[in-house]
Amino acid sequence: MATSARQGPYICGIDAAMDVVAGKWKSLIIWELHEHGIRRFAELRRALPGVSEKMLVQHLREMEEDGLVHREVFPVVPPKVEYSLTEHGKTLNTAMQSLAAWGQDRIQRIGAHKVALESA
Repeated sequence: MATSARQGPYICGIDAAMDVVAGKWKSLIIWELHEHGIRRFAELRRALPGVSEKMLVQHLREMEEDGLVHREVFPVVPPKVEYSLTEHGKTLNTAMQSLAAWGQDRIQRIGAHKVALESA
């Protein structure tokens, strides 16, 4: 597992956790990899409407450094790269399930609409 450049100091556990998931797309990347297992870069990009290529690359690199995402490169032409959650990433997804339930309640409470995602 790679070591992250971000190593505190932290005020509390929430501070340390938010350091890892900070960024608009990281929690959605974790959710997408949890739902589908292994994803290629283009599949992740299609599944996250609005994410730029630059931001997706940046978040995936940070998440790999933090030991949340595994990146596997296959020696073929054209290049093939697959992303999946590590065991550490799976534990973070489990920890975020309470937050997801809270968010679902909020969606219902305020009458918000979900984004319609295309089936890939």
